[in-house]
Amino acid sequence: MSKKVLIIAGDAVEALEIYYPYFRCLEEGYNVKIAAPSKKKLQTVVHDFIGWDTYTESKGYLIDSQLAFEEVNPEEYDGLIIPGGRAPEYIRLNENVPRIVAHFFEANKPVGAICHASLVLTTVRQYLEGRELTAYIACKPDVEACGATYIENTLHVEGNLVSGHAWPDLPGFMKEFINQLNK
Repeated sequence: MSKKVLIIAGDAVEALEIYYPYFRCLEEGYNVKIAAPSKKKLQTVVHDFIGWDTYTESKGYLIDSQLAFEEVNPEEYDGLIIPGGRAPEYIRLNENVPRIVAHFFEANKPVGAICHASLVLTTVRQYLEGRELTAYIACKPDVEACGATYIENTLHVEGNLVSGHAWPDLPGFMKEFINQLNK
């Protein structure tokens, strides 16, 4: 039976950070589902660095979510991916997100968190305390507020947690996530 991967996202998810993992997992033969606050087409965004002190944002492609968070039974999945963008700042407010994310830490299943995904991880800070992870640099205060150590490297693996800085780190991020899932 093929592995099942859950991706949690919402509108304004970074396009590359959802499409690359989604297609890469399909390529591996995994059964992949995208969950969001509601079952709908999600509007992705494209972040880039073009000379500003921070990133810019443009509209990206649409992608379907197959499940609403309230419908997710995390026990059915072997791994979790949390893409970045602006989606993490508001999906973390959904009452179902901590339940979903906590399951993967409690069951020691692979969790892939890239870029702003660390904002979602703040909802389960009890599983981050004393751990190491990386994220987009603007999320460093949130990582540290959870009692975790922020790692400057663009890719970091500690136990079941694979973390990455941003979309340029997706090849290594997905390689490590797949290695974790196939153990």
